[in-house]
Amino acid sequence: MRKFLRLFLIGAFFYGGLHSLSAEPAPASLTTPAPAQSSLDPAAATQAWLATVPADKRAKSDAYFEGGYWLILWNFLLAAVISLLLLWSGISARWRDLAERTTRFRPLQVAIYAIGYILLVTLLTFPLDVYSGFFREHAYGLATQNFPAWMGDQLKGLIVGLILGPIVLIVLYGVFRRAPRTWWIWGTVVGIVFMVLGMLIAPIFIEPIFNTYKPLTDPKISEPILAMASANEIPVHQVFEVDASRQTTRVSANVAGIFGTARIALNDNLLKQCTLPEIRAVMAHEMGHYVLNHTTKLVLYFGLIMLIGFALVNFFFGRCVGRWGERWRVRGIADPAGLPLLALIFSTYFFLLTPVLNTVVRTTEREADAFGINTAREADGFAKVALKLGTYRKLNPGKWEEIFFFDHPSGRARIRMAMDWKAANLPPGDAGKPLVVPR
Repeated sequence: MRKFLRLFLIGAFFYGGLHSLSAEPAPASLTTPAPAQSSLDPAAATQAWLATVPADKRAKSDAYFEGGYWLILWNFLLAAVISLLLLWSGISARWRDLAERTTRFRPLQVAIYAIGYILLVTLLTFPLDVYSGFFREHAYGLATQNFPAWMGDQLKGLIVGLILGPIVLIVLYGVFRRAPRTWWIWGTVVGIVFMVLGMLIAPIFIEPIFNTYKPLTDPKISEPILAMASANEIPVHQVFEVDASRQTTRVSANVAGIFGTARIALNDNLLKQCTLPEIRAVMAHEMGHYVLNHTTKLVLYFGLIMLIGFALVNFFFGRCVGRWGERWRVRGIADPAGLPLLALIFSTYFFLLTPVLNTVVRTTEREADAFGINTAREADGFAKVALKLGTYRKLNPGKWEEIFFFDHPSGRARIRMAMDWKAANLPPGDAGKPLVVPR
């Protein structure tokens, strides 16, 4: 499934889990409450924007997002059960034995094992994937595909995973065999290399498998975007439109690629559902990721996280094999039959690290927000886009809830940033005028 593609792209080969914006029309106009009438009070203005979301829509969005907390747990528990099942039942060892009987060439043995492992895990996780990726998305109005079309995308992702997964594991197990003492260090290097390769090839070779990219032909939209890109020295000369509406109702955009493969793309939902100021706000945010070198920073952050993860595997794997290896028939770290144990340790590590991972990503998103507001200078457009996140992300969470579960700033935090900027950048005399939420 497409989870294997995500694993390849971020380098965390055994644990995966990309949010986009989701659009919904905002009310046409609203005069802020009394405290904001005498001056532009950012706190009161933020509450005025939040008050434009009807209670029933707020409740629906909260229910969707809070349900995701449980999905994090269920996905982890299911992954743990599958790993233990493969080990204790002997399925993993028997599949390794089959690979060894098929060929004496070790890399090919790893490839055969990897294909079987991916197929079996995909089959066992399929019921939860169908619920979370299809039925739940449709129940909340976030998906547009019928089941055959959805299955088609899942099969495409599975095929990509069956190609890329064995390649990654062949290299990784080659490191395990050749560096029995320092494999966890060199394994991290391999992970970082594949992370960078994924960022290079994904925009060009992988993403077009799932969606059609074509040049945006409306100059009223493309020229302001290209002007911002030129002003920030982003080496692009064209804006692409993606047919995401065939899969989802969410709006999204990205500035992807590294080392000369930069590409600006926005989906057709963004074009259909948002005004030019909103589009400028979104695109300026995405450009912020590129200009602020977030790709490089995240590679370093996740490289360090990966290094710690491999070090933990190095610590726990040998102890587990020493105690249960004979029962599992797992010989050591270089034995492909131990892949479920490797996956179990990594998935536990990443599950416990959820607040840290979310905080790392949320910090870069907040930096991109600040860059986007200063670049586009569309505070109201930014606030409207933040509200539209409310169709699938809780707008006003508690402090610890945001720290633990949000990989982007909450709608409340984003609107407050926009209103703080607006208060600081209003022309003299304008701070005393009534704030009207624009059309």
